[in-house]
Amino acid sequence: MNQNHSEGKAIASLVLGIIACVCVFFGQGALLGIVLGVVGLILGINSRKEFPSGMATAGIVLSSIAIAICALGFLACVACVGCLTSFAWMAG
Repeated sequence: MNQNHSEGKAIASLVLGIIACVCVFFGQGALLGIVLGVVGLILGINSRKEFPSGMATAGIVLSSIAIAICALGFLACVACVGCLTSFAWMAG
């Protein structure tokens, strides 16, 4: 495949990984961060198969980190909401 096509995928993977990492700082953005991280991971892996480059590797790493952090953030939000609703149920 064309090197420019693979380079575009690598850039997209890197950008999506960065955006997904930023999404963890927003409460409801964690779910969006997971989706963007998965898309970035897929693009990075495809780009690295076609034409290995450092940018593709960086996109894979950032997307993987973003998926892990956003998943933890999402689970923490779910746990907090569950805890608050159980306290409200016990008080009511």
